[in-house]
Amino acid sequence: MSSTNKEILRKPDWLKIKLNTNENYLGLKNMMREKNLHTVCEEAKCPNIHECWAVRRTATFMILGEICTRACRFCAVTTGRPNELDWAEPERVADSVVLMNLKHVVITAVARDDLKDGGAEVFAETVRAIRRKNPFTSIEVLPSDMGGVFENIKTLMDAKPDILNHNIETVRSLSDRVRAQAKYDRSLELLRRAKELYPEIPTKSSLMVGLGETREEILETMDDLRANNVDIMTIGQYLQPTKKHLKVLKYYTPEEFAELKERALEKGFSHCESGPLVRSSYHADEQVNAAAKHKQNKGEELLK
Repeated sequence: MSSTNKEILRKPDWLKIKLNTNENYLGLKNMMREKNLHTVCEEAKCPNIHECWAVRRTATFMILGEICTRACRFCAVTTGRPNELDWAEPERVADSVVLMNLKHVVITAVARDDLKDGGAEVFAETVRAIRRKNPFTSIEVLPSDMGGVFENIKTLMDAKPDILNHNIETVRSLSDRVRAQAKYDRSLELLRRAKELYPEIPTKSSLMVGLGETREEILETMDDLRANNVDIMTIGQYLQPTKKHLKVLKYYTPEEFAELKERALEKGFSHCESGPLVRSSYHADEQVNAAAKHKQNKGEELLK
């Protein structure tokens, strides 16, 4: 590699992260350990963990254990043989939501291809447990494709989360290389079917950039998501978690992310978070409010 290429791929200043390990951050970390809970914030080495834990006091819970059955080439979560299901986990998550007094919570999970239902029942029970113990908390779920089995997504959607989030992750041409077992069209089908089951529940998807995609492919992905009635989109910079993972081929500038957000909104998304450090759950509390406001405005327009 030439010195010029090395310079291009050096991490730019706008990706520098300000660490904040105040009492909120340390308190949340201790509580997670005490209750034997896992967060994608830690497992996936999210760059926003200090902002969310220390400043916004929010967290994304990762259920179904900490070992994933897939080995996606962008993800830092451990791959291997998962442990037995922990049916007490939904109640522990719900208790933690109460202790943290969260207004909005995101529930995600490792992929569990070893389970017939892909973990759908534990997902659904976690949603129900949070509803029972903290009914004013809005709930976002972020599942894997659950094997593409319609009954599994129905099990989860019947628990009626406030937002269904499933990530497309990358553009069509890179999907097979970047994602393990997941398929681009299967993800689109999941998002479409979730909306068909409960049209009133907003759907959401996230895209990483910097893996070699073109701008035209990004716009095509936006069109694919909108064609399947996805309401909310997030766009963020891919960051290589370890040397074993895919390399970053391009660092997008804040100006480029701003332009992509503008294009997403033009295409009809009710809300779009787009920026270098944006991740799927970034400012998720704001997104549920934006989706509700967009729905209200649409209804008012129809009545005119």
